[in-house]
Amino acid sequence: MKRIGIIAKKRIEALDLIGRVVACLSEKGCELLIDKSLPYVDDRCRPVLSEVMAQQVDLIIVFGGDGTLLSVARLEQIEKIPVLAVNLGGLGFLAEISADEIIDVLEKVFSGDYDLDRRMMLEAMLIKKGDERGVTFQALNDVVVNKGALARMMDLDTYVNDQYLNHFKADGLIVCTPTGSTGYSLSAGGPIVYPSLNLFTITPICPHTLTNRPLIISDDSIIRIELMSESEDVYITLDGQVGVRMERHDRVIVQKSEKTLSLVKTPFCSYFEILKKKLKWGER
Repeated sequence: MKRIGIIAKKRIEALDLIGRVVACLSEKGCELLIDKSLPYVDDRCRPVLSEVMAQQVDLIIVFGGDGTLLSVARLEQIEKIPVLAVNLGGLGFLAEISADEIIDVLEKVFSGDYDLDRRMMLEAMLIKKGDERGVTFQALNDVVVNKGALARMMDLDTYVNDQYLNHFKADGLIVCTPTGSTGYSLSAGGPIVYPSLNLFTITPICPHTLTNRPLIISDDSIIRIELMSESEDVYITLDGQVGVRMERHDRVIVQKSEKTLSLVKTPFCSYFEILKKKLKWGER
């Protein structure tokens, strides 16, 4: 790995850590590219737009929380390179490498002593009423149809592989990957799913019928959600970061994406140790 990209959340502690990492990588003779929007100036780094960085490097190092990593997951050609995510946030499940570990992890990466965790992604197509072309989006965590603050409960007809599943009367519906199972879906009562499993979870948000529970289906399924109610404030949101307004009879088609995200795994703790630590299991 000779060409390394750096993307970070704009925080003071990130800039200090970037300086340490830049020094380490420079000693190894790496060419360094850095997000030009960062307030970090160093002759050893070439500023580039983050949107095109994945097309120019062998590895991207991301400093921030899960939100920063979710935005990186949507970069063009990100599926072709590994991502090393350093957690500077709070309750982060995706960025699992701590700031104290980063130099040791980099040493292992350069010696070839590391593993990749390949995470599936979702592809969602929004088809507006009267326009069959559709607009396609990518998401790592989840695709959500939900209402705004003042909107009424919505009606959603839902199909799996063209078979009618249910008419959900709820505040919304979440379709998530195993990676996204510890996000919004968990808050809505969905299960925690081990990241390497090949499945989706469909989780209703505050359903009117209490017997509407989360449903786990195979990742080769195609999910279709149609908005049946009149509402002025309904959106499809991708990873909680991209949102598009929906109207009655608009449809969302969700399926497994051809893209994946390859995360460098921390060699110092397991997924279950991270889970227990983040969720504070065993504490009183």
